[in-house]
Amino acid sequence: MNKIVSVQALDGYRLDLRFGDGTRGVVDLSGLAGRGVFELWNDEAQFRNVRIGEAGELAWGNSIDLCPDALYLQLTGKTPADIFPALKDDPVHA
Repeated sequence: MNKIVSVQALDGYRLDLRFGDGTRGVVDLSGLAGRGVFELWNDEAQFRNVRIGEAGELAWGNSIDLCPDALYLQLTGKTPADIFPALKDDPVHA
């Protein structure tokens, strides 16, 4: 797992993320804003209260957290098998 080492909230429900492996970029979370638990972000000031949680997740209070692996995949365009080699399909011989 690549850990998030810094996060900065940007306008338009975007986050500038930097990961421990040096990967850096902006993810757009505007598609989540206002939906379900993400109604909290209807007040964009609440969105700006993002922090890195104890387990490396991004967190907003006690109600929203996002997995760093999912954000890494979104940022890089990689697949889970790219970063977790154990997930690669091995041929099954019956």
